[in-house]
Amino acid sequence: MASYAVHEFLGQGVLKEITQKLADDGWDDVPTLKMMQAEDMEAIDLTDPQRDALELRIYLHDRLLMEYADKIEASGKNLPDLLITSPVELMSQFGMRKADVSRFTDRSLACGIKMPPNHPLKARTGVVAPFHSHNVVSTEAPEDSTTAVVHPKLDGCDLDADQLKEKEKLASPGSLNNEMYAQILPLTANSDGFQPPTLLRPLGGSKQSGESKGIFKAQPSMATCGFGTGNDSGKGMTKLSVLENIVLRKLAPVHKAGADADLQRMKMTPPFKASELWADKPTLIFCLRRPGCIMCRGEAHQLYARKPIFDAMGVQLVVVLNELIESEVRAFWPHYWAGTVLLDESREFFKALGGGKLRKGNLITGFLFNPRTIQNWKRAKTTGIQYNTIGEGLIKGGLYILGSGKTGVLYQFIEKEFGDWAPLDEVFKVCQSI
Repeated sequence: MASYAVHEFLGQGVLKEITQKLADDGWDDVPTLKMMQAEDMEAIDLTDPQRDALELRIYLHDRLLMEYADKIEASGKNLPDLLITSPVELMSQFGMRKADVSRFTDRSLACGIKMPPNHPLKARTGVVAPFHSHNVVSTEAPEDSTTAVVHPKLDGCDLDADQLKEKEKLASPGSLNNEMYAQILPLTANSDGFQPPTLLRPLGGSKQSGESKGIFKAQPSMATCGFGTGNDSGKGMTKLSVLENIVLRKLAPVHKAGADADLQRMKMTPPFKASELWADKPTLIFCLRRPGCIMCRGEAHQLYARKPIFDAMGVQLVVVLNELIESEVRAFWPHYWAGTVLLDESREFFKALGGGKLRKGNLITGFLFNPRTIQNWKRAKTTGIQYNTIGEGLIKGGLYILGSGKTGVLYQFIEKEFGDWAPLDEVFKVCQSI
């Protein structure tokens, strides 16, 4: 899974020198940078080489190929040139492995995340990209929209007629992306019953067959927001009084340009009450079972990939861990999650999800011989995420969304089986209703 560390994404080329400028203009995290469009690049006066480099890195990040980014950028070739380069030349010039060449030439492997209507990207100052209106909140790109790919002008290189035709097609606004989305939308379920993602494309918001559903706070506005799945009566909802006095410690801050991405000197903040998190701002709290788990990393990655959308909705993202293993925190942050990481030493959030008791699964019956958990593992495995078996992995987690101040819990999701993910359509409906 490609890293969310800003310095790794921008690399050692022409973008490194403008890291601070990008941060000052609000383009200070990888998910936001990947939403940048041609209008945005013009507004912040990026040069042609900088535009080409950013386009290239977005494309490579979507395909798990960032290891080649610096070398390809140094070649001076832009993306349309590279996409008509022969596989043999890609392997010989850049040292690409055969499987990596296949991923590089597959134009369907795109992130596909778009800002929903009426929620412009915060980094944009007067530059708003067009978006096709839908009745329901959608965080995936519609088929007739364009993404953050910039289309560089054609240069005067010598091409034969077929190559020139292909290059003109790639360089024309929208053409690359229309073809891209025609291949990947809508996602279809396979025989195993889950929606297979492309390598780096975070999974869609629709629920799997038989997937657990969240609990919604009962309120009249739910009917107008399209709620009707899950428990919308509020039954089983954790009370605010159970959560607000839980003591937490901060392990890692929000990662932005210039932050210490390696956490060589982890410094925990003094203990603070959980209520401080949502005192002034709605908060999504992701209670992570184990930072090295492939399924946990997969859910973290797909949530953080949509950070610009949460930002636009005014919802902050935090992860809560139930134990501290410093090497695991460093491996997890900011590569799979670049937001705030907190420690719940007494595991009170995890107890709250279980109604006052920790919910612990069994490795044999809960994983090895559990069809749904195996299905969940296959789903995460498809994304190419690395994983390990270090740490406590049997305490089940979940997710809370709390309104600001004394609003209380608006939504909670419980990981009933290992690897159950909170359905994104439910999460975004709640966040939009706040």
